Amino acid sequence: MNIGSGVVFKLFSGLFALIVLMFPALRSAPQSLGSSDKIHFLNVGSGDAILLESNGRYAMVDAGEDSDNPRGFDALAFSGHEQEVLAYLKSHAAGEDGKVHLDFVLGTHAHSDHIGGFDTVILDPDVVIDRAYLKVYDSSKIAEGEITDWDNQEVYDQMVNALESKNIPIISKPDGTPFAFGNFTVTLFNTDDPVSDEKVGENDQSLGVLLEKNGTRVFLAGDMNDYSGDETRLAPKIGKVNLLKLAHHGYDGSTTEGFVKTLHPDSCVVTNSRNFSLLKKFAMIIKTCGHNNIYVTGIESGVLAVIGDNGEISFYGKIQ
Repeated sequence: MNIGSGVVFKLFSGLFALIVLMFPALRSAPQSLGSSDKIHFLNVGSGDAILLESNGRYAMVDAGEDSDNPRGFDALAFSGHEQEVLAYLKSHAAGEDGKVHLDFVLGTHAHSDHIGGFDTVILDPDVVIDRAYLKVYDSSKIAEGEITDWDNQEVYDQMVNALESKNIPIISKPDGTPFAFGNFTVTLFNTDDPVSDEKVGENDQSLGVLLEKNGTRVFLAGDMNDYSGDETRLAPKIGKVNLLKLAHHGYDGSTTEGFVKTLHPDSCVVTNSRNFSLLKKFAMIIKTCGHNNIYVTGIESGVLAVIGDNGEISFYGKIQ
């Protein structure tokens, strides 16, 4: 028996509604919080824009989708979030002089839903940036479909040009040497690209970011996947974490079962909207995190993780 697409849509809509009801709605953050160490997961749809805050210092991992469509493709006609991201920075990270000072910005990889908004952030006269982490985009390694149909090269060039116009140093070959950021120790993963003639997607190049504070460990997985074995290779090196930002917004190919079992997170954040494709992933993730510990930025209107000195992580929603 054939089931019409309308019936299938209603079935999935109903199932997703039930799943949403399973998650307790996060309360808004109080005016005064006990910890100065926070991770702001902005709601930018299916994309990443993450503000790091520690002991009065700020940094940014990815900046969400932009509104640019340099080649006029219908598939790239997105509603960008760059102005929302910039406004959030100015309302949450500006000093008394009105300037936003970021110790660093980091682009996990050259996809527009991750670095598209960075040129707007970087070029704003009220934003001051000390340095940038951005691996070189090498189109010779990328599958032809992304080269012809996506704007990887354009968003990469826009970010690089913006950084160079303000003389911001670019660390294009980051390594895994830990460095300090406020009360956090930061370690980057997937910094080396395996030597291979195989054409891959740009997600294979994605950096992962480990944040550690007094034994509490948070891993921001960017869009890392396991198509070339990256998750299998890196999971033992990353180890057990308290909070995992799911890779690639919860889509297939990333956040594989073996990866999740090795990292064994206590809580998970999904940077996505109310997207039906997440349904398949939830069943597996719930085995580890439990449904009370999965937070979706599109459901919560952004998620704020506050890391206390006692190692506990408190979560709040409605930050945008």
